[in-house]
Amino acid sequence: MRLTRRYRFCASHRLHAPQLGVEENRALYGKCNNPHGHGHNYVLEVSVRGPVDETTGLVANTTVLDRLVARDVLAPFDHANLNLQAPAFRTSVPTTENLALEISRRLLRDWSSSFPAGTKLEKIRLHETGRNIFELLVEQE
Repeated sequence: MRLTRRYRFCASHRLHAPQLGVEENRALYGKCNNPHGHGHNYVLEVSVRGPVDETTGLVANTTVLDRLVARDVLAPFDHANLNLQAPAFRTSVPTTENLALEISRRLLRDWSSSFPAGTKLEKIRLHETGRNIFELLVEQE
């Protein structure tokens, strides 16, 4: 069974790779390389996969999932400048691809202590714009 929960947060960023020159960054990232940055109203979908618990009838406790996402994703990223306020992006470009990877890392830190062994984080889907949607299939042991 798969359960998907949707969350929203707003954040700003500037796409700029310090190892590339000014013209390379401008050519690669276009308007997203604006020195003042720009913002997005992100929509995050977190998909959980596992068996339905015979006692509760649930694949995952949504209250537990909501708390985990609120603490590890929404609190640090909502209304943040990712370049300046998120330590993970001090050394990497805060593309939405890298943001999805960071979200999965954060959720996986406490996953096993939050959910039963058979319940897995399956997928992160991150909507940056109406046209740009990034999907990360999470590999778990």
